[in-house]
Order: sequence, then C-alpha cells, then structure tokens
Amino acid sequence: MRVGCRSGGGGRMECSWKTVLLLVCASLGVQYTAIRTLRDSLSGPCHGGVYHCQSRQPKDSRWRALCDDSMLPMEMSSTATRRHILLFTTTRSGSSFTGQLFNQHPGIFYVFEPLYHVQQAFTNSSSRLRRALDRRALLGAYRDLLLNLYNCDLRFLENYIRPEPQDHITGSFFRRSSSRALCSPPVCPEGREGASGGQPDETWCPKKCGALNLTLASMACLSQGHVAIKTVRVPEVGDLRTLTEDPRLDLRIVHLVRDPRAILASRMMAFSEQFRAWKIWNATGRKPRYVDLSQITSTCRDMVESAETGLQRPVWLRGRYLLVRYEDLALNPVEKAREIYKFVGVEMDENVRSWIAQNTNNSVPSTSEWNYKFSTTRDSKATAESWRLRLGFDIVRTLQTLCNDTLSLLGYKVVHSVADLRNMSNSLVEPRTFQTLL
Repeated sequence: MRVGCRSGGGGRMECSWKTVLLLVCASLGVQYTAIRTLRDSLSGPCHGGVYHCQSRQPKDSRWRALCDDSMLPMEMSSTATRRHILLFTTTRSGSSFTGQLFNQHPGIFYVFEPLYHVQQAFTNSSSRLRRALDRRALLGAYRDLLLNLYNCDLRFLENYIRPEPQDHITGSFFRRSSSRALCSPPVCPEGREGASGGQPDETWCPKKCGALNLTLASMACLSQGHVAIKTVRVPEVGDLRTLTEDPRLDLRIVHLVRDPRAILASRMMAFSEQFRAWKIWNATGRKPRYVDLSQITSTCRDMVESAETGLQRPVWLRGRYLLVRYEDLALNPVEKAREIYKFVGVEMDENVRSWIAQNTNNSVPSTSEWNYKFSTTRDSKATAESWRLRLGFDIVRTLQTLCNDTLSLLGYKVVHSVADLRNMSNSLVEPRTFQTLL
C-alpha cells in the first residue's frame, strides 16, 4: 500500500509521519541517525509530526513536489534490490567519463567526489590537529561519509563543507554540476530548462539552480532506486572492507584502472604546476634532481595491491568487485557498459546508450582548462593510447621499471625503443579477461 499525501484544511497538502519515515527507509538499512537527521531537517515545514506541503514563499514549491505520490517508492519490499555502487579509481584514469555511465541513468542518484570535502577539511585543520590526524583517521572519515551518503543522508556532509552550510543550504558543493540529480527537479526546479539536451554543465547549473539545499537533495536521493558514488581518494580496495561487510549496504565496487604511463601523461597536462618537474624532464630528456617519483609509484602500488586483492576473490569481496580497464571501455564502450550494469545488477537504460553514442566520437578540443580536466566528451578510441605520442621514451622506460608489476598484472605491454613507443598500429593493451565474479 502506498503512503502519500492528502488534502488538508485551507487547501494545504499534508503528509503523514509514515510518509516521511518511508522516504528515510528507502535504503535497505534503517539507520537511526539517518532517521533523526532527516526528521530534524524537516523542522521548517514540519509541525507536530505532520509535514505540511505548503508554499510559504514562491521558491518553496519544491517542497510540494516532494509530497507528490510519484516521488515515493511503491513499497518497502522494492528496496530489496537497491544497489550501492562505488566507482573506485585514481586521478586521471577516465573516471569522469566512466561516472557518466551511472549519472545518465534516471534511476541512479550519482554523486561526484564527495570525499573531496573530507580531504579539504582535514587539510585545512590547524597544524597541531593535522599532525594528530593520521591516515587511519582520514580513511575512517571517508567510510563514515560513504555510509551516510548511501543511506541518502547528504546532511552529513555539513561536517566537512566549508564555509559551513546555513539552514542546510550551501553554495560550496564540489562539482555539483557533475550530478544530474543535483541539477534537476525537485532539487533544481529550473533544471529541465537550463541544460541543453538534459546534460548539466559547469556554467548553467550554479546560475540556474542557486545554492544547494541538502535536505531536498537527501529526499531526491531517497526517491531514486540506486546510489552511485565516484571517488579517487580511497587508496586501496582493502580500505573498503567494513563497507562491503555492512548488512545495511549492498555495495558493488567497480575498480577502474588505466595504464600508469597514460595516467602520468594526463596528470602532466591537467595539473601542470604539480608536475612541472616531469614536464621539464619530458621536454629536455634530462631528469631533474627534484622530480617526485612517488607521484606515480604510489599510484602503481595502490593499483596493483587493490587488483591483486580483488582478483583473489576474498569472501568479503566476492561478487562485489569488478575490474575494468579504461582502455577496454574506450574501445568498446557499449559492450563494457553492459558488463558493468550486469555486474551491479541494474538494467542499462536507453539514456545511457544514447549518451555513449553522443560522447565517444567527438574530437573537438575543450574550450577551457576546467573543461579539459573533467571533460567527458572525447573520441574514446583515439584517446585510449594517445599518451604514446606525448611522453618521451626516457620517462616511459623509467615508469616501466618502477611500475613493472602493475603493467604485467593488468596486461599492458612494455616498449623497448622509441619506434615501439610511437608505432600506434601496435596496441600496448593485451587482450585480457579478469574473472572476479565467482
């Protein structure tokens, strides 16, 4: 039986306490903190346990939309198939592109890099406090936030967003425009009109939608069938074990990897200042004494350790881990997208297929550095190994020595000469199937 809203006195719409509770319970695990948080967040329009969907100001029409029956789950039993998806990867691995495979699905609430706020809060702490916060504490904060977000408690982000949100409203949500749900009704009533072709961008979303109401975002999340989150900030898959074992979640981890040589080439272009020494090395052929090799060796170490763990299929990860090479996705986007959706247990929507068709055959360069860094429109086949035309052989040879185990495990061939490196007719991506589902 559906629990919804009814007409009340004075032409108002009233929603029973069961309606609010049903929204909170839309995820499998009914968490007390989530119930308390969302109930408190409705203190403005909620009086005496009854949620009045009335318009106090013109902009408050968004609240009435949330009491529409169409925004409510059909039955509690339908939440049994709710999926919690994590796109787990590292910087410059094609994750913005891959994340759109989830973002374009109308039944998935997708959030782009929410752990950024945790990292910033820790980094900006006082020096004394920062010294006391070790890696273990940071990872604990990451896991805590992920758990709350998977239960659609976006208000939990208020512990980390700076400046601190006022009345649960913030203008500082990182890369909000990368989430279709956060730039669409009911969170953003103007969403349908603002986006060309239904796809938000960095320009119109903040302008059309204004500041983000985290309470509305939480309610919108609960109205979706599944939640997907992208992060590049968790080092190893083993750091996620407590979440895979949490009975309140049905976590599916998509581990996106990429050739470390391609990752370095992309970072050198996107983060020019941080990788200045590498750029000098690449331009001159001479290695600066101050080049920081750990900028890539730590990536290789985390990547190979996570892949080895996932491919060994430990009990806590069995059926919850899928390794995807970006190169395979770039070359066969529809086929790999089907594989990913089969793994997460969600039917691939036609919107996803259409987006792939529109965004994998575009060779037009981005018009700004921001768009380049996080662009999702590209000629995917051409970009998969384009790094081979940009990196010098001396750097490539060094990386092959430093990251040999990673290259070998993930099926990336090494080159032994400049001619091998530049010969684009010979792919450096070995055909490889990674069996991890049994």
